[in-house]
Amino acid sequence: MSSSDWLLGPNAVEAQLDSDPTRIFEIVVEEGRRNKRIDALIDRCRSMDIAVQTVTRASLDKRVASDRHQGLAARSRLPDALDEADLLAMVERSTEPALILVLDGVQDPHNLGACIRTAAAAGALAVVVPKDRAVGLTPTVVRSSAGMAAKLPLIRVTNLARALEQLKKAGVWIGGAAGEAKDSVFATDLTGPVAIVLGSEGEGLRELTRKTCDYLWKIPIADGVESLNVSVATGVFLFEARRQRALGVKLPTRK
Repeated sequence: MSSSDWLLGPNAVEAQLDSDPTRIFEIVVEEGRRNKRIDALIDRCRSMDIAVQTVTRASLDKRVASDRHQGLAARSRLPDALDEADLLAMVERSTEPALILVLDGVQDPHNLGACIRTAAAAGALAVVVPKDRAVGLTPTVVRSSAGMAAKLPLIRVTNLARALEQLKKAGVWIGGAAGEAKDSVFATDLTGPVAIVLGSEGEGLRELTRKTCDYLWKIPIADGVESLNVSVATGVFLFEARRQRALGVKLPTRK
């Protein structure tokens, strides 16, 4: 994994500036592609002594290996991946009931990036992934997260089942997504501290992960549809939790 990568577009650049501007090495702007927002970001960078360079569209496309930069890109050091100890410290420090996304073996970097973006939008505390047989924090993941990888911690754990057990001891309920589950996520109390576990794109939850969960929940979908993409399912679960918390919903107590 490279030590740096290009953040593309004003949203990603602004997210990194808000999170940790010291990670940005330089800003590159497309010649003639200026507006109030880009000008404001440039002024911000210059006030922090971050180098700003103006180049042609063709040159910018070539440097960042993409034409999806909206006229602005930043070369930035990739975020650090954290571990179990960091996760438990975050849970302990949280002033609100923890909402954690756990991905068991997701290998597509675009899916992981989309899940990180969704988790950040839903107000999740962190995203947890295993170190083995799963994608980590790559440049593609950072790009697919639209800059949210700079804001939302990614926790990489050596043993996922052990990490889930540690979360249980810290007072976090563990709920796994499974198509054969009896309980619907829409009839589940997600207002307390909870980690929502989703499996890989093809195989779903591994057996040991499934056994470690306190509960199994499903998304009720129409007949004839096998399953949802993991990033779509992530959105359904996390925003149901966000909806319940925003409305103060109290569903029947879990047994």
